[in-house]
Amino acid sequence: MIKHIVMWKLKEQAEGADRAANAREMKRRLDECAQIVPGIVTFEVTLAQPDLEATYDVVLYSEFADRAALEAYIKHPTHQAVVPFIGAIREARQCMDYEVLAAFR
Repeated sequence: MIKHIVMWKLKEQAEGADRAANAREMKRRLDECAQIVPGIVTFEVTLAQPDLEATYDVVLYSEFADRAALEAYIKHPTHQAVVPFIGAIREARQCMDYEVLAAFR
């Protein structure tokens, strides 16, 4: 299993909208990617919540059956359609992919 975790800090203003509106739109678009390829085990998009510590605005936590499933997701046209929007509204991005060995599940 591969875990794919991405965090984005958004610009205050971008694409004619403020940070909060862009975060909601980004979540909506990413949520459309939740079932686009076989092998997606978990796919959660969440926004920073008021009154809870957060250094980033949007987080994607996802699990894929294997590397092939992650690659299929990354290359899928639905995911690729989201990429330019995210690029236009983001200030910073952090990503980590890592393999979970069966013995540790």
